[in-house]
Amino acid sequence: MEFRRIPGLPPYVFTIIDGLKQEARRAGRDVVDLGFGNPDLPSPEIAVEKLAEAAHNTRNHRYSASRGIPKLREAAAALYQRRFGVTLDPDTEIISTIGAKEGFSHLMWVLLQPGDAAIVPTPSYPIHIWGPYFAGADARQVPIGDGTDAAGYIDRVMEAWEYGWPKPRVVVLSFPHNPTTTFATKADLQRLVDWAQERDVVLVHDLAYADMTFDGRTPPSIMECDGAKEVAVELYSMTKSFSMAGWRVAFLVGRRDVVGALAKLKSYLDYGTFQPVQIAATVTLNEATEYPAEVSEIYESRRNALCDGLDRIGWDIQRPAGTMFAWARIPEPYRDMGSIEFATHLVEECDVAVSPGVGFGTGGEGFVRFALIENEHRIAQAVRGLKRGLTRL
Repeated sequence: MEFRRIPGLPPYVFTIIDGLKQEARRAGRDVVDLGFGNPDLPSPEIAVEKLAEAAHNTRNHRYSASRGIPKLREAAAALYQRRFGVTLDPDTEIISTIGAKEGFSHLMWVLLQPGDAAIVPTPSYPIHIWGPYFAGADARQVPIGDGTDAAGYIDRVMEAWEYGWPKPRVVVLSFPHNPTTTFATKADLQRLVDWAQERDVVLVHDLAYADMTFDGRTPPSIMECDGAKEVAVELYSMTKSFSMAGWRVAFLVGRRDVVGALAKLKSYLDYGTFQPVQIAATVTLNEATEYPAEVSEIYESRRNALCDGLDRIGWDIQRPAGTMFAWARIPEPYRDMGSIEFATHLVEECDVAVSPGVGFGTGGEGFVRFALIENEHRIAQAVRGLKRGLTRL
């Protein structure tokens, strides 16, 4: 049988490194996994307790609501008011999604169709590139750079729109950015909002790392910008901020006709997340308000351990301002290798697994991504392995 959409997907390169890691571990080697960005910290205790309590109530075993239960949307609105000073209408400007990836993918369905185009960054979180393709549209990849110049990237986005045809309907953004860790200011985002107001463009901002920033920085929500509700929507996830990856709770907020369109589509596709999960998420948003700061502090300490360790062995990288990752250019003595070959070398010679940069799009070639998903002791072990195996440094 000839399948649709699937043949166009490239091999998922991360599975190559994961396979090597598993093979090494079966051979008895202790590989430190800094590849897959799967948070290792526990979810808030109150979330687990409330989930168990709600799951014992049989009324919660029935279908829920695809938009999310009202109290959950109200809790999300309260978070935006508390965290960003932004007022949102829970009924018209917020919808719950089954994780940000599901929300983003289905959002592309309502914004794009064959013949349309979206501007996306490269490198990028893979679904940001492939979501438009799944909707039958073109994803025009604009280089975001090495993680140091959000303003320059925004200039390139505007230029790509001006010279592109047909004119892209959607611009995909994500700051702080995975994998490059690029950090944007409110002024950067305001410039984009002002620009979009003069064009028929929807800005889609994935704020996955809203609360995971370092050195006293505070990332803005695009909803803070004047006029944002006229041109922008934003995804906020509990995955990283509250270490609730497996719970699959996120929100799309902002421009009400876009939120409404996604709600209409989702009413045909799902009945929402399991209701006890929504209840537990509601309580967590309202009562575990300090948890994101605690999580961020742990990741900042891990960032320091990794960057300081790499510096000691002669691998100089840009110290990330946020996210749970570090984006590292392949050291000069190894740049004859592609990112897959270099990541393979790190598993085989250093007992360290990382993500090849090319897995995030062609713009990621020449880099690897470290995920800060191990404690400082394990990170120190990884640095020792890198020192042992990177003999050209």
